Amino acid sequence: MENVQQENPGPDRWTLIRDAAVLQFKLTVDGLRDLILVPVSMVAAIASLVSGKDGKPGPHFYQLLAAGKRSERWINLFGAYQNAPEEVIAENQFDDASIDDIVHRMENFVVDEYKRGGVTAQAKARIDKALNAMQRKKPTDV
Repeated sequence: MENVQQENPGPDRWTLIRDAAVLQFKLTVDGLRDLILVPVSMVAAIASLVSGKDGKPGPHFYQLLAAGKRSERWINLFGAYQNAPEEVIAENQFDDASIDDIVHRMENFVVDEYKRGGVTAQAKARIDKALNAMQRKKPTDV
């Protein structure tokens, strides 16, 4: 009798139970991180705008993004996907599209509208004026 070995039959039930429990824990950690990041990211963005010089923002917001990216890799929310059976992996080959693609399309629309001198050009001018005023008036000036 030949010893035939299956390629990747998938996880056993205890691996599945473990993976499900770990996912719940990771979802909780990820959710708490997101809950904290919502207000902190707004404060960091405002701090970057106010602390900037010569029309350039300060580094606070992007330092927060770097920390968020590290935490995303550390949490590794969907790490258990490596245990999926081969047929599931083969059926679900993900392309590289992301929400960033949608944001990019929307941004292109707004930029095109701005170049045509539409409403977005007026709004940008007003926002730039307000931001320049914020940078001139530092918190120590109050």
